[in-house]
Amino acid sequence: MSAVPGPSGAGQDFVEPAYGSRSLGDVVPAVARALGVGRDVVPDLPTGLLLPDAPSYVVLLVDGLGSELLLRYGHAAPYLSALMAASEAGTAGVPSTTATSLTSLGTGLTPGTHGLVGFSSRIPGTDRLLYPLKWDDQVDPLVWQPHPTLFSRLSAAGVIVSSVNKREYATSGLTRAAHRGAEYVGADLAGERVAAVTAAASRHPSLTYVYDADLDRTGHKHGVASTPWLQQLATIDAEAEQIRDALPPSVRLLVVADHGMVDTSPAAQVDVDDHPELTAGVVLLGGEARLRHLYCADGAVPDVVASWTATLGERALVLTREEALARGWFGPTTDAVRPRLGDVVVACTGSTAVVSRSRFSYETSMVGLHGSLTSAEMSIPILVG
Repeated sequence: MSAVPGPSGAGQDFVEPAYGSRSLGDVVPAVARALGVGRDVVPDLPTGLLLPDAPSYVVLLVDGLGSELLLRYGHAAPYLSALMAASEAGTAGVPSTTATSLTSLGTGLTPGTHGLVGFSSRIPGTDRLLYPLKWDDQVDPLVWQPHPTLFSRLSAAGVIVSSVNKREYATSGLTRAAHRGAEYVGADLAGERVAAVTAAASRHPSLTYVYDADLDRTGHKHGVASTPWLQQLATIDAEAEQIRDALPPSVRLLVVADHGMVDTSPAAQVDVDDHPELTAGVVLLGGEARLRHLYCADGAVPDVVASWTATLGERALVLTREEALARGWFGPTTDAVRPRLGDVVVACTGSTAVVSRSRFSYETSMVGLHGSLTSAEMSIPILVG
Protein backbone atom coordinates (compact mmCIF):
# COMPACT_ATOMS: atom_id res chain seq x y z
CA MET A 1 0.00 0.00 0.00
CA SER A 2 1.30 3.43 -0.87
CA ALA A 3 0.44 6.99 0.04
CA VAL A 4 -1.50 9.23 -2.31
CA PRO A 5 0.02 12.72 -2.57
CA GLY A 6 -2.24 15.73 -2.27
CA PRO A 7 -1.85 19.49 -2.68
CA SER A 8 -0.56 21.43 0.33
CA GLY A 9 -0.25 18.21 2.29
CA ALA A 10 -3.92 17.22 2.02
CA GLY A 11 -4.27 13.48 1.62
CA GLN A 12 -0.63 12.65 2.30
CA ASP A 13 -1.61 9.72 4.49
CA PHE A 14 -4.12 8.33 2.00
CA VAL A 15 -3.81 4.70 0.93
CA GLU A 16 -4.33 3.62 -2.66
CA PRO A 17 -6.72 0.70 -3.23
CA ALA A 18 -4.78 -2.44 -4.15
CA TYR A 19 -7.09 -3.47 -7.00
CA GLY A 20 -5.92 -6.65 -8.68
CA SER A 21 -3.52 -7.48 -5.89
CA ARG A 22 -4.79 -7.46 -2.29
CA SER A 23 -8.09 -5.60 -2.36
CA LEU A 24 -11.35 -6.95 -1.00
CA GLY A 25 -12.43 -7.63 -4.58
CA ASP A 26 -9.51 -10.05 -4.93
CA VAL A 27 -10.56 -12.28 -2.03
CA VAL A 28 -13.08 -14.52 -3.80
CA PRO A 29 -10.88 -14.97 -6.90
CA ALA A 30 -8.08 -16.09 -4.56
CA VAL A 31 -10.49 -18.48 -2.83
CA ALA A 32 -11.57 -19.83 -6.20
CA ARG A 33 -7.97 -20.57 -7.11
CA ALA A 34 -7.47 -22.29 -3.73
CA LEU A 35 -10.56 -24.43 -4.43
CA GLY A 36 -9.09 -25.48 -7.78
CA VAL A 37 -11.46 -23.51 -9.98
CA GLY A 38 -9.97 -22.81 -13.40
CA ARG A 39 -9.22 -19.50 -15.09
CA ASP A 40 -12.11 -20.09 -17.48
CA VAL A 41 -14.43 -19.32 -14.53
CA VAL A 42 -12.37 -16.63 -12.78
CA PRO A 43 -9.91 -15.28 -15.34
CA ASP A 44 -8.56 -12.32 -13.34
CA LEU A 45 -6.63 -13.82 -10.46
CA PRO A 46 -5.04 -11.46 -7.93
CA THR A 47 -1.29 -10.98 -8.09
CA GLY A 48 -0.70 -10.42 -4.38
CA LEU A 49 -3.03 -12.84 -2.62
CA LEU A 50 -2.26 -16.55 -2.55
CA LEU A 51 -4.32 -18.76 -0.25
CA PRO A 52 -3.69 -22.36 0.80
CA ASP A 53 -5.53 -25.05 -1.16
CA ALA A 54 -8.58 -26.49 0.56
CA PRO A 55 -11.78 -28.35 -0.38
CA SER A 56 -13.92 -25.66 1.25
CA TYR A 57 -13.59 -22.09 2.47
CA VAL A 58 -15.57 -20.03 4.95
CA VAL A 59 -15.26 -16.27 4.44
CA LEU A 60 -16.28 -14.31 7.54
CA LEU A 61 -16.66 -10.60 6.84
CA VAL A 62 -16.65 -8.45 9.96
CA ASP A 63 -18.10 -5.06 9.11
CA GLY A 64 -15.86 -2.26 10.37
CA LEU A 65 -12.87 -4.33 11.51
CA GLY A 66 -9.95 -2.37 10.04
CA SER A 67 -6.52 -3.92 10.40
CA GLU A 68 -5.20 -0.86 12.25
CA LEU A 69 -7.99 -1.20 14.79
CA LEU A 70 -7.21 -4.88 15.25
CA LEU A 71 -3.53 -4.12 15.77
CA ARG A 72 -4.28 -1.32 18.22
CA TYR A 73 -6.89 -3.16 20.28
CA GLY A 74 -5.73 -6.72 19.83
CA HIS A 75 -5.88 -7.36 23.57
CA ALA A 76 -9.66 -7.63 23.15
CA ALA A 77 -9.35 -10.13 20.29
CA PRO A 78 -6.58 -12.64 21.07
CA TYR A 79 -7.62 -15.19 18.44
CA LEU A 80 -7.80 -12.74 15.54
CA SER A 81 -4.66 -10.98 16.74
CA ALA A 82 -2.73 -14.24 16.58
CA LEU A 83 -3.85 -14.69 12.96
CA MET A 84 -2.95 -11.07 12.26
CA ALA A 85 0.64 -11.66 13.30
CA ALA A 86 1.09 -14.06 10.39
CA SER A 87 -0.75 -12.04 7.74
CA GLU A 88 -0.41 -9.05 5.46
CA ALA A 89 -3.13 -6.44 5.31
CA GLY A 90 -5.20 -5.72 2.22
CA THR A 91 -7.29 -2.73 1.24
CA ALA A 92 -10.90 -1.80 0.77
CA GLY A 93 -11.93 -0.04 -2.41
CA VAL A 94 -13.00 3.58 -2.72
CA PRO A 95 -15.07 4.68 -0.99
CA SER A 96 -14.32 2.56 2.07
CA THR A 97 -17.96 1.88 2.78
CA THR A 98 -20.13 -1.20 3.20
CA ALA A 99 -22.28 -1.23 0.06
CA THR A 100 -19.27 -0.64 -2.18
CA SER A 101 -17.13 -3.23 -0.41
CA LEU A 102 -19.75 -5.98 -0.24
CA THR A 103 -20.35 -5.62 -3.96
CA SER A 104 -16.63 -5.76 -4.72
CA LEU A 105 -16.39 -8.94 -2.65
CA GLY A 106 -19.33 -10.58 -4.40
CA THR A 107 -18.42 -9.57 -7.94
CA GLY A 108 -14.64 -9.25 -7.90
CA LEU A 109 -15.08 -5.95 -9.75
CA THR A 110 -13.89 -2.46 -8.95
CA PRO A 111 -16.44 0.16 -7.85
CA GLY A 112 -16.11 1.94 -11.18
CA THR A 113 -17.29 -1.23 -12.91
CA HIS A 114 -19.90 -2.69 -10.57
CA GLY A 115 -21.39 0.75 -9.98
CA LEU A 116 -22.14 0.85 -6.26
CA VAL A 117 -19.95 3.85 -5.68
CA GLY A 118 -20.92 5.02 -2.23
CA PHE A 119 -23.31 5.10 0.70
CA SER A 120 -25.38 7.25 -1.64
CA SER A 121 -24.92 8.23 -5.26
CA ARG A 122 -26.91 10.00 -7.92
CA ILE A 123 -29.39 8.09 -10.03
CA PRO A 124 -28.34 9.42 -13.46
CA GLY A 125 -30.93 11.61 -15.15
CA THR A 126 -32.57 12.48 -11.84
CA ASP A 127 -31.97 14.62 -8.78
CA ARG A 128 -32.45 11.58 -6.53
CA LEU A 129 -29.91 9.55 -4.60
CA LEU A 130 -29.74 5.77 -4.43
CA TYR A 131 -28.99 4.45 -0.94
CA PRO A 132 -27.88 0.85 -1.56
CA LEU A 133 -28.30 -0.23 2.05
CA LYS A 134 -32.00 0.66 1.73
CA TRP A 135 -32.33 0.51 -2.06
CA ASP A 136 -35.08 2.13 -4.13
CA ASP A 137 -38.11 0.33 -5.55
CA GLN A 138 -37.79 2.30 -8.78
CA VAL A 139 -34.25 0.99 -9.42
CA ASP A 140 -33.75 -2.59 -10.61
CA PRO A 141 -30.69 -4.06 -8.83
CA LEU A 142 -29.91 -6.22 -11.88
CA VAL A 143 -29.87 -3.15 -14.10
CA TRP A 144 -27.84 -1.06 -11.68
CA GLN A 145 -25.32 -3.92 -11.31
CA PRO A 146 -25.72 -6.11 -14.43
CA HIS A 147 -22.48 -8.09 -14.25
CA PRO A 148 -22.50 -11.74 -13.16
CA THR A 149 -21.37 -12.16 -9.58
CA LEU A 150 -18.51 -14.45 -8.67
CA PHE A 151 -20.98 -16.33 -6.49
CA SER A 152 -23.08 -17.16 -9.55
CA ARG A 153 -20.01 -18.06 -11.62
CA LEU A 154 -18.71 -20.41 -8.96
CA SER A 155 -22.14 -21.98 -8.53
CA ALA A 156 -22.31 -22.62 -12.27
CA ALA A 157 -18.89 -24.26 -12.08
CA GLY A 158 -20.05 -26.74 -9.45
CA VAL A 159 -18.96 -24.97 -6.26
CA ILE A 160 -21.62 -24.93 -3.53
CA VAL A 161 -21.91 -21.26 -2.57
CA SER A 162 -23.84 -20.22 0.53
CA SER A 163 -24.49 -16.80 2.04
CA VAL A 164 -25.24 -16.77 5.77
CA ASN A 165 -26.77 -13.49 6.82
CA LYS A 166 -29.71 -11.95 8.61
CA ARG A 167 -33.10 -12.96 7.31
CA GLU A 168 -34.13 -9.38 6.61
CA TYR A 169 -31.44 -9.07 3.92
CA ALA A 170 -32.48 -12.15 1.93
CA THR A 171 -34.25 -10.29 -0.88
CA SER A 172 -32.77 -6.82 -0.45
CA GLY A 173 -31.63 -4.84 -3.46
CA LEU A 174 -28.03 -4.97 -2.25
CA THR A 175 -28.10 -8.75 -1.85
CA ARG A 176 -29.49 -9.14 -5.37
CA ALA A 177 -26.95 -6.73 -6.83
CA ALA A 178 -23.90 -8.00 -4.99
CA HIS A 179 -24.43 -11.61 -3.95
CA ARG A 180 -26.96 -13.23 -6.25
CA GLY A 181 -26.13 -16.79 -7.16
CA ALA A 182 -25.52 -17.96 -3.59
CA GLU A 183 -27.87 -20.13 -1.57
CA TYR A 184 -29.18 -17.75 1.10
CA VAL A 185 -29.30 -19.05 4.67
CA GLY A 186 -31.06 -16.77 7.16
CA ALA A 187 -29.37 -16.58 10.55
CA ASP A 188 -29.98 -13.71 12.96
CA LEU A 189 -28.05 -14.86 16.02
CA ALA A 190 -24.43 -15.87 16.54
CA GLY A 191 -25.37 -19.45 17.40
CA GLU A 192 -27.46 -19.73 14.25
CA ARG A 193 -24.59 -18.41 12.19
CA VAL A 194 -22.13 -20.94 13.59
CA ALA A 195 -24.53 -23.82 13.00
CA ALA A 196 -25.37 -22.64 9.46
CA VAL A 197 -21.72 -22.17 8.54
CA THR A 198 -20.76 -25.60 9.87
CA ALA A 199 -23.51 -27.29 7.86
CA ALA A 200 -22.74 -25.40 4.66
CA ALA A 201 -18.99 -25.96 4.85
CA SER A 202 -19.44 -29.72 5.26
CA ARG A 203 -20.13 -29.94 1.52
CA HIS A 204 -17.29 -29.97 -1.00
CA PRO A 205 -16.22 -28.00 -2.90
CA SER A 206 -17.87 -25.06 -1.21
CA LEU A 207 -17.59 -21.38 -0.40
CA THR A 208 -19.58 -20.14 2.57
CA TYR A 209 -19.86 -16.41 3.10
CA VAL A 210 -20.99 -15.11 6.50
CA TYR A 211 -21.52 -11.47 7.46
CA ASP A 212 -21.50 -9.78 10.87
CA ALA A 213 -22.55 -6.12 11.11
CA ASP A 214 -22.53 -5.58 14.88
CA LEU A 215 -19.04 -4.13 15.29
CA ASP A 216 -19.70 -1.45 12.67
CA ARG A 217 -23.01 -0.48 14.27
CA THR A 218 -21.38 -0.24 17.66
CA GLY A 219 -18.58 1.92 16.27
CA HIS A 220 -20.99 4.31 14.59
CA LYS A 221 -22.89 4.80 17.83
CA HIS A 222 -20.15 4.74 20.46
CA GLY A 223 -16.84 5.06 18.60
CA VAL A 224 -13.88 2.75 18.38
CA ALA A 225 -12.09 1.98 21.65
CA SER A 226 -15.29 2.68 23.59
CA THR A 227 -16.24 0.04 26.13
CA PRO A 228 -19.19 -1.22 24.03
CA TRP A 229 -16.96 -1.43 20.94
CA LEU A 230 -14.24 -3.37 22.76
CA GLN A 231 -16.84 -5.73 24.19
CA GLN A 232 -18.27 -6.28 20.72
CA LEU A 233 -14.79 -6.92 19.34
CA ALA A 234 -14.29 -9.58 22.02
CA THR A 235 -17.62 -11.14 21.02
CA ILE A 236 -16.58 -11.23 17.36
CA ASP A 237 -13.27 -12.79 18.32
CA ALA A 238 -15.02 -15.54 20.25
CA GLU A 239 -17.44 -16.15 17.38
CA ALA A 240 -14.60 -16.46 14.87
CA GLU A 241 -12.77 -18.93 17.11
CA GLN A 242 -15.97 -20.88 17.65
CA ILE A 243 -16.49 -21.16 13.89
CA ARG A 244 -12.91 -22.33 13.44
CA ASP A 245 -13.30 -24.96 16.18
CA ALA A 246 -16.54 -26.23 14.65
CA LEU A 247 -15.02 -26.74 11.19
CA PRO A 248 -13.02 -29.77 10.09
CA PRO A 249 -9.26 -29.13 9.92
CA SER A 250 -9.32 -29.37 6.13
CA VAL A 251 -11.73 -26.42 5.81
CA ARG A 252 -10.17 -22.97 5.84
CA LEU A 253 -11.57 -19.93 7.62
CA LEU A 254 -10.80 -16.56 6.04
CA VAL A 255 -11.61 -13.46 8.11
CA VAL A 256 -11.83 -10.13 6.27
CA ALA A 257 -13.44 -6.72 6.71
CA ASP A 258 -15.09 -4.19 4.42
CA HIS A 259 -13.38 -1.11 5.90
CA GLY A 260 -12.02 0.34 9.11
CA MET A 261 -13.24 3.38 11.03
CA VAL A 262 -12.15 6.68 12.54
CA ASP A 263 -13.71 8.56 15.40
CA THR A 264 -14.89 12.11 14.88
CA SER A 265 -16.48 14.76 17.08
CA PRO A 266 -18.74 17.80 16.70
CA ALA A 267 -15.63 19.98 16.66
CA ALA A 268 -14.35 18.08 13.61
CA GLN A 269 -17.59 18.45 11.67
CA VAL A 270 -17.96 20.91 8.83
CA ASP A 271 -21.68 21.51 8.29
CA VAL A 272 -22.38 22.70 4.75
CA ASP A 273 -25.56 24.36 6.06
CA ASP A 274 -23.32 26.86 7.84
CA HIS A 275 -21.24 27.63 4.75
CA PRO A 276 -23.23 29.10 1.84
CA GLU A 277 -20.13 29.00 -0.33
CA LEU A 278 -20.21 25.18 -0.16
CA THR A 279 -23.71 24.94 -1.60
CA ALA A 280 -23.16 27.38 -4.47
CA GLY A 281 -23.17 25.46 -7.74
CA VAL A 282 -24.00 22.14 -6.05
CA VAL A 283 -27.36 20.73 -7.09
CA LEU A 284 -27.10 17.47 -5.18
CA LEU A 285 -24.97 16.37 -2.23
CA GLY A 286 -24.24 12.66 -2.03
CA GLY A 287 -21.79 10.14 -0.67
CA GLU A 288 -21.29 10.25 3.08
CA ALA A 289 -19.58 12.38 5.72
CA ARG A 290 -16.05 11.13 5.03
CA LEU A 291 -16.30 11.04 1.21
CA ARG A 292 -18.74 13.35 -0.51
CA HIS A 293 -19.96 13.20 -4.09
CA LEU A 294 -20.87 16.71 -5.27
CA TYR A 295 -23.15 16.88 -8.31
CA CYS A 296 -22.76 20.31 -9.86
CA ALA A 297 -24.66 22.67 -12.10
CA ASP A 298 -23.39 23.00 -15.66
CA GLY A 299 -20.13 24.90 -15.74
CA ALA A 300 -19.86 25.12 -11.95
CA VAL A 301 -17.16 22.51 -11.33
CA PRO A 302 -14.14 24.88 -11.23
CA ASP A 303 -15.87 27.24 -8.81
CA VAL A 304 -17.05 24.35 -6.62
CA VAL A 305 -13.53 22.93 -6.44
CA ALA A 306 -12.15 26.36 -5.57
CA SER A 307 -14.69 27.12 -2.84
CA TRP A 308 -14.48 23.70 -1.20
CA THR A 309 -10.69 23.74 -1.30
CA ALA A 310 -10.55 27.22 0.20
CA THR A 311 -12.98 26.36 3.00
CA LEU A 312 -11.65 22.91 3.91
CA GLY A 313 -7.94 23.44 3.30
CA GLU A 314 -5.94 20.44 4.51
CA ARG A 315 -9.01 18.90 6.12
CA ALA A 316 -9.92 17.29 2.79
CA LEU A 317 -8.64 16.53 -0.67
CA VAL A 318 -11.00 18.04 -3.26
CA LEU A 319 -10.76 16.55 -6.76
CA THR A 320 -12.74 16.67 -9.94
CA ARG A 321 -14.21 13.38 -11.10
CA GLU A 322 -11.55 13.14 -13.80
CA GLU A 323 -8.76 13.70 -11.28
CA ALA A 324 -10.12 11.01 -8.97
CA LEU A 325 -10.42 8.60 -11.88
CA ALA A 326 -6.87 9.39 -12.99
CA ARG A 327 -5.64 8.45 -9.53
CA GLY A 328 -7.35 5.07 -9.88
CA TRP A 329 -9.59 5.56 -6.88
CA PHE A 330 -12.54 3.74 -8.41
CA GLY A 331 -10.60 1.39 -10.67
CA PRO A 332 -11.64 0.84 -14.30
CA THR A 333 -14.85 2.81 -14.75
CA THR A 334 -17.59 2.22 -17.32
CA ASP A 335 -19.60 4.88 -19.12
CA ALA A 336 -22.72 3.75 -17.25
CA VAL A 337 -21.08 4.27 -13.86
CA ARG A 338 -19.26 7.53 -14.56
CA PRO A 339 -22.30 9.84 -14.00
CA ARG A 340 -22.99 8.15 -10.66
CA LEU A 341 -19.73 9.61 -9.38
CA GLY A 342 -19.73 13.18 -8.18
CA ASP A 343 -18.57 15.87 -10.57
CA VAL A 344 -16.39 16.73 -7.57
CA VAL A 345 -15.18 14.21 -4.98
CA VAL A 346 -14.26 15.34 -1.46
CA ALA A 347 -12.18 12.92 0.64
CA CYS A 348 -11.67 13.93 4.27
CA THR A 349 -8.39 13.72 6.12
CA GLY A 350 -7.77 13.27 9.84
CA SER A 351 -11.05 13.12 11.76
CA THR A 352 -12.92 15.63 9.61
CA ALA A 353 -16.53 14.95 8.67
CA VAL A 354 -18.51 16.98 6.13
CA VAL A 355 -22.13 16.87 7.28
CA SER A 356 -25.44 18.54 6.57
CA ARG A 357 -27.90 18.60 9.42
CA SER A 358 -30.74 19.52 7.04
CA ARG A 359 -30.06 16.65 4.62
CA PHE A 360 -28.41 13.91 6.66
CA SER A 361 -29.22 14.63 10.30
CA TYR A 362 -28.31 11.10 11.39
CA GLU A 363 -24.64 11.67 10.50
CA THR A 364 -24.23 14.52 12.98
CA SER A 365 -24.72 12.13 15.92
CA MET A 366 -22.36 9.40 14.71
CA VAL A 367 -19.03 8.96 16.47
CA GLY A 368 -17.30 6.39 14.26
CA LEU A 369 -17.23 7.08 10.51
CA HIS A 370 -15.60 5.74 7.37
CA GLY A 371 -15.54 6.23 3.61
CA SER A 372 -12.30 8.09 2.97
CA LEU A 373 -8.79 6.85 2.11
CA THR A 374 -6.88 7.11 5.38
CA SER A 375 -5.08 3.95 6.39
CA ALA A 376 -7.41 3.54 9.37
CA GLU A 377 -10.34 3.27 6.94
CA MET A 378 -8.70 1.53 3.98
CA SER A 379 -6.49 -1.10 5.55
CA ILE A 380 -8.33 -4.39 6.15
CA PRO A 381 -7.27 -7.73 7.60
CA ILE A 382 -7.07 -10.84 5.45
CA LEU A 383 -6.64 -13.59 8.04
CA VAL A 384 -6.35 -17.31 7.32
CA GLY A 385 -7.39 -19.69 10.08
